[in-house]
Amino acid sequence: MRQNFVAAQEREDGHTHVLLITTGSVASIKAPLIVSELLSYQKVKIEVVSSKPSLAFFSKADVQKAGSRVWTDDDEWDDKFEIGDPILHIELRRWADIVLIAPCSANTLSKIAQGLCDNLITSVLRALAPTTPTYVFPSMNTLMYEHPLTAEHIRILKEVIGYNVVGPIGKTLACGDVGLGAMTEWRDVVRIVVDRFSLVKAS
Repeated sequence: MRQNFVAAQEREDGHTHVLLITTGSVASIKAPLIVSELLSYQKVKIEVVSSKPSLAFFSKADVQKAGSRVWTDDDEWDDKFEIGDPILHIELRRWADIVLIAPCSANTLSKIAQGLCDNLITSVLRALAPTTPTYVFPSMNTLMYEHPLTAEHIRILKEVIGYNVVGPIGKTLACGDVGLGAMTEWRDVVRIVVDRFSLVKAS
């Protein structure tokens, strides 16, 4: 059964609300680390939205153990939905103070650039207010990153939508190739949020 999420009830004054989005890249394995580290700071709340492919690389239980929840397409609608019920992608965008797409696969990058909203992730992003700071951390094979369409998609994200695109970095990739395409180091993802909101470590 779909869980109800109502932003007005879930927000806490004085807290930083981080929406972490994970997509179908091996770098999704870092999601529990990002969640755990961010929650080690005072007054931080995190919700995670994950594509089905990204859940091949980490367990929902690991994120829940750290103190967060994982939302998927299955949570968006069910046969019990009635007009007037909360709509998950709208409630999540109302809740978020900052959005991190870490990692952002080539597939999701393409969908965002084209304005598609055919799943929970892309529906949240399409519904976001332009004032919500959104950071995109590309992660893909080197040749996928070097594909000419990737540069165009990233240009659209930066120049048309106004997202912040960080990385990728060069290293030995999970597939064994060496080159540009790996997600920015997870601690650097966390640091962006810490610095932007002047977060303080919990004692």
